[in-house]
Amino acid sequence: MTEQTATTESTTTPAASTESQSPTATTQAPTAPADTASGIISTAQAHAPVLDDAKPDITDADSETDLTTRTFADFGVEDEICQALADKGITHPFPIQALTLPIALRGQDIIGQAKTGTGKTLGFGIPLLMDTLGPGEEGWDEDPASGSPQALVILPTRELAKQVAEELAGAAAKRTVRIVQVYGGRAYEPQIEAIEQGAEIVVGTPGRIIDLMDRRVLDLTHVTTVVLDEADEMLDLGFLPDVEKILSRTRSDRHTMLFSATMPGAVVALARRYMTKPTHIRAQDPGDDSMTVKTVQQVVYRTHALNKVEVLSRILQATGRGRTIIFARTKRTAARVAEDLSARGFATAALHGDLGQGAREQALRAFRKGKVDVLVATDVAARGIDVDDVTHVINYQCPEDEKIYVHRIGRTGRAGGSGTAITFVDWDDVSRWRLIAKALGLPIEEPVETYHTSDHLYTDLNIPRDVTGKLPRSKRVLAGLDAEQIEDLGETGRHAHAREERGGRGRGRGRGRRSSSTGRDGGSRRNDSSTGSRTGRSASAQDDRPRRKRNRRRTHGGRADA
Repeated sequence: MTEQTATTESTTTPAASTESQSPTATTQAPTAPADTASGIISTAQAHAPVLDDAKPDITDADSETDLTTRTFADFGVEDEICQALADKGITHPFPIQALTLPIALRGQDIIGQAKTGTGKTLGFGIPLLMDTLGPGEEGWDEDPASGSPQALVILPTRELAKQVAEELAGAAAKRTVRIVQVYGGRAYEPQIEAIEQGAEIVVGTPGRIIDLMDRRVLDLTHVTTVVLDEADEMLDLGFLPDVEKILSRTRSDRHTMLFSATMPGAVVALARRYMTKPTHIRAQDPGDDSMTVKTVQQVVYRTHALNKVEVLSRILQATGRGRTIIFARTKRTAARVAEDLSARGFATAALHGDLGQGAREQALRAFRKGKVDVLVATDVAARGIDVDDVTHVINYQCPEDEKIYVHRIGRTGRAGGSGTAITFVDWDDVSRWRLIAKALGLPIEEPVETYHTSDHLYTDLNIPRDVTGKLPRSKRVLAGLDAEQIEDLGETGRHAHAREERGGRGRGRGRGRRSSSTGRDGGSRRNDSSTGSRTGRSASAQDDRPRRKRNRRRTHGGRADA
């Protein structure tokens, strides 16, 4: 695999093409001294190399002035998508989007590397939508791919698949493109029915995609655009063999875009095998080599297991504290902490593998809608949570390694915002924290001992001194988890759910296309209507609108066919 790259030495130097594979040097900003006494780190103080097993050539971000003045229309994005984004208050692209759009719109393969929460979805979503024809649009009736999937987005977790599908639907609000979500934990029948009714874009997890392929329901022969998002997480969950099987069922001249926060060797090998002359894009601020977003303040405390909930309950009463995600290593711990905080008056929901898909989606909806403002989650269950206004992330238990740490604290400080990440380190985990701090180049290796009576706890996090371990009744104003209805999703069973959590999948036995489409009951289809819902106008409205010409590009080797 030969990589096409564009490297910049500074924000004022024009990009130049190169065929080499030598790493591009980046300039580090001077680091400020850390407040090691209180255990506070600002990520602006820590600039460690990105933890890649392979470091291919990169493309740095354009200057901030250029990015803030250009709109999506300036990059050639069609008016319908620009208007749909403008309706949501989105007019200017983030760095990864600004770098990706010119290359992706030319049909070239892309390896995109950017930190968690930097806006990768629209980076691949806009080119994907512009290369997809919907019902009633000019050329759709004559296209051999009409009614079949034209684009496929593969993601590691259910929550991430749902989030990406919803964001694509928002960008396609003024189009007739149909987007179907397919992932485990839900009944097969509504997903099969939605695909058979016609779908231009399929967004899903590897296990369910393969199951539908094996049932001869999902035909990928007309897919011209494939996106692999969060490839490093798919590697961690053991999905790369499944991804390779899926890619082998698609066209050889497809347009492929791969996005990953880090680039371990297995992901690089996957790209070399299935991509054609990809351009490797790496978006970061000039002089910033840290793996974490620099607007996130990091606080690290050594805490006693029996005192953690007392400390936690006071942190949750900090001035300005908004939505908060608390991470635990085990499902049992997550459930227990959620129960303890609920008993203390906090609006709390749990998210872990022992919950069915309906309960998991209930918790996420309640969190996004503000009915609860504290979400206690395990690492696997929380992958893909994308809520822009999370102000605090709390590691109730020390992460296993630096990559998990980066993914956890990436839930705050998203989309250019700021946030606070707090890590509790047990006495037994001090050595593990030292390894994480060393790997990330963080200046603190010895977290300060902290209890709920420690003065620095209140000053570090702006906590009023008169708070107690319970939330006053006058401040218990949120509706709570029970205010969000739980849906009957026709779930496929706890055992199949547990297999997907571990990175495996349950295989369906049914082979018949039509026999599998019979639902278990009408309620399953009705409750799952969002899974196969169309974006845009109804069929009757399509007949009234003037048809418009849309040129789809069949790409091979990064060039459009003549």
